[in-house]
Amino acid sequence: MTNNILLIEDDTTMNELIVDYLKDFGLNCIAFVNPIDALEELKRNTNYDIVVLDLMLPDLNGFDVFRKIKSIIDIPIIISSARGDIGNKIHGYELGADDFLAKPYEPRELVLRINYILKKSTQETFTIGDFEINTKSREVSVDNYPIDFTKVEFEIFMFLVNNSNRIASREDIIENTSLEPNTKNRTVDMHISNIRYKIGDDSKEPKYIKSVWGVGYKLIS
Repeated sequence: MTNNILLIEDDTTMNELIVDYLKDFGLNCIAFVNPIDALEELKRNTNYDIVVLDLMLPDLNGFDVFRKIKSIIDIPIIISSARGDIGNKIHGYELGADDFLAKPYEPRELVLRINYILKKSTQETFTIGDFEINTKSREVSVDNYPIDFTKVEFEIFMFLVNNSNRIASREDIIENTSLEPNTKNRTVDMHISNIRYKIGDDSKEPKYIKSVWGVGYKLIS
């Protein structure tokens, strides 16, 4: 099966190079210079396996594009940018980036990182701490006890899992799930409370989800 890569890169020469190089390794790459066009493509066609996203783009900030992609489809994203300073790298990972590739880089390195992420994404079931998670069926169990999450609860839980041991603010949770942008913080707290109840966690002495006062939440793994 051919894997489909969506590339958002405003350098047309780099676009052509990467598209041709990935093709040699059996990867079908569709490239866009304009991020707005790329977002419209994702709305029409979600049959992509990975997005490679440059931060320096026309019309939209790269991190804003990242958030918009995640609001359309939950897909692995590799950030590729000359802006390789530690602040941007940390912010990218905080948003949920799967990898950060600073320019200039060898196309072969991009292929290796894509293949690594593809290999991980094919593993439908994985464990983290006491939890066993099947991402395809959206099933979660703790100590072999099945958890009946709602759609939003599952999305929030998976966002915490993907950012385990890192603080997730309420704003991060809203931006990276299907919650409406104008969702109140209290609503996020209510969803966290429901998740805690279902996984048998105690907010006063948390084993799994820790509250970080005035900031947000952190999954302890």
